Amino acid sequence: MTASSVRPVSEREARQVAEAAREQVWHKPSFAKELFLGRFRLDLIHPHPAPAPDDVRRGETFLAKLQEFCETRVDAARIEREARIPDETIKGLKELGALGMKIDTKYGGLGLTQVYYNKALALAGSVSPAIGALLSAHQSIGVPQPLKLFGTQEQKDRFLPRCARTDISAFLLTEPDVGSDPARLATTAVPDGDDYLLDGVKLWTTNGVVADLLVVMARVPRSEGHKGGITAFVVETASEGVTVENRNAFMGLRGLENGVTRLHRVRVPAANRIGPEGAGLKIALTTLNTGRLSLPAMCAGAGKWCLKIAREWSAAREQWGKPIAKHEAVGAKISFIAATTFALEAVIDLASQMADEDRNDIRIEAALAKLYGSEMAWLMADELVQIRGGRGYETAASLAARGERAVPAEQMLRDLRINRIFEGSTEIMHLLIAREAVDAHLSVAGDLIDPGKSLQDKGKAAAKAGGFYARWLPGLLAGPGQLPRAYPEFNPAGHPDLSPHLRYVERSARKLARSTFYAMSRWQGRMETKQGFLSRIVDIGAELFAMGAACVRAEMLRSRGDHGVAAYQLADAFCRQARIRAEELFGRLWTNTDELDRKVVSGVLSGTYEWLEHGVIDPSGDGPWIADASPGPTAEQNVHRPIH
Repeated sequence: MTASSVRPVSEREARQVAEAAREQVWHKPSFAKELFLGRFRLDLIHPHPAPAPDDVRRGETFLAKLQEFCETRVDAARIEREARIPDETIKGLKELGALGMKIDTKYGGLGLTQVYYNKALALAGSVSPAIGALLSAHQSIGVPQPLKLFGTQEQKDRFLPRCARTDISAFLLTEPDVGSDPARLATTAVPDGDDYLLDGVKLWTTNGVVADLLVVMARVPRSEGHKGGITAFVVETASEGVTVENRNAFMGLRGLENGVTRLHRVRVPAANRIGPEGAGLKIALTTLNTGRLSLPAMCAGAGKWCLKIAREWSAAREQWGKPIAKHEAVGAKISFIAATTFALEAVIDLASQMADEDRNDIRIEAALAKLYGSEMAWLMADELVQIRGGRGYETAASLAARGERAVPAEQMLRDLRINRIFEGSTEIMHLLIAREAVDAHLSVAGDLIDPGKSLQDKGKAAAKAGGFYARWLPGLLAGPGQLPRAYPEFNPAGHPDLSPHLRYVERSARKLARSTFYAMSRWQGRMETKQGFLSRIVDIGAELFAMGAACVRAEMLRSRGDHGVAAYQLADAFCRQARIRAEELFGRLWTNTDELDRKVVSGVLSGTYEWLEHGVIDPSGDGPWIADASPGPTAEQNVHRPIH
């Protein structure tokens, strides 16, 4: 089966597959879900939840060991130069227990909380983003997390001790012609007695080049005794028929062990199947509910590094008689980096602690953290390059060669760029979050706007929707955000007043919900096609979530006597910046070029503007846009490189 001959899937069919995989019931409260419904539930995040003393002690002890290791045994310049993490570095991480940070101590892991796991990733990722990616891919989406959530006791006993100390794992979902649309998944797992035979090609397998264990998503055909559907399997990389055909190279993350993995009649015992047949996508999405937090954690770490370099460089570099930091054009960039770093750390720490407490459903919070963190970290790194000027564009090796400090600003920019694509691109995250944000509306009015439903179904839906909106809409008219003295605990003497920002969040949440309701009334079943509108709704929600997190974190630090005034200043600066962005987004909900853009796109695709491309030479090589992914035996050398 070639990539171009993958079974065609209609848009409706693809949506049905994605819908069936998502969690459709909310068993626990969600701060972000309530926010999109126009209800600012400050009580769900304030007072800021705190970790248990034993968790803090264990976490801080490991962080100290990890910091010493990173400072003394990681050569970041060598990783960038050789485009590979040295074997001895990976072995050292294994000895340190870094492979088992999230694995329970009874399986040989460290049993760190989500909070300290993320702090460790931020620390390791700051010295080398490739190391952060290695550790994250292994534990956040690799074998340990899905087994923790869905594995049998026998599977946990068999695989988790290996993952904790010796074996690296990878997650294999993407294929050459299948990205965020899993309905087109072509890799098959055909039942054969007590086993399955896996055939297919997987692309962009992070850790795949060095992995010992793989989580593979494959489609089981429906047959007698087999429900079929996309299913998850644990596969030994050393199994006959597993070939790593290529180690991929990228714009950044040069040490990333990412490859193309071919599976040809790979025999996998049924005992290695995670969950029932057909549960693969649900397992993947549930794993990502907290797994996505690792990426924004490293983004927050990147922000801290950007702030450090911006501070040191802009104080040392003088232009026109004063340090460049004193020039307003540069100072505004530094203020943005400082305030945004504070907010990113607030978002990731809050979401992580909520994950540890397990009192709230954080699927939207984690997705917002990933979306917001990846976008803002990229902007901060870009501003750092601008602050550094020509030195920001120059490589660290070149700077060192001519006697200057080897600051890898351009590398940071390249390394961070993938985060807007990793684990769900920004565009996909917008759609995923938007779907969750309008879930309450679709649950009561979905049949009403579904063209495939009968008049009888629409009648029932209308009655159900009428009751919901009769209760919900009046609550959007007024709230604490209109009371000038609301949230007084965020206005302590001697500190900037954060209470106006929380009142803004409360008012804006209601405005956001009203806008969503109006859009659904206006577009009904066509709402899902209005991706520009939905993206702006999500981006406004992200700003409001970050504002709430920043204010709550500032108050927590003040109450602990830990940089209280400074934290309030940073939260105040961030909220003022975020409010400007949110107001711009609100304006663009209804004043935009979405319709015109669609016409231009049609013209581009039809060749109407092809004349505009004349006068340049395309240096691209020959070859198909999408590589052939036909199943079968490999014709390539196996570049798998296990590290033991």
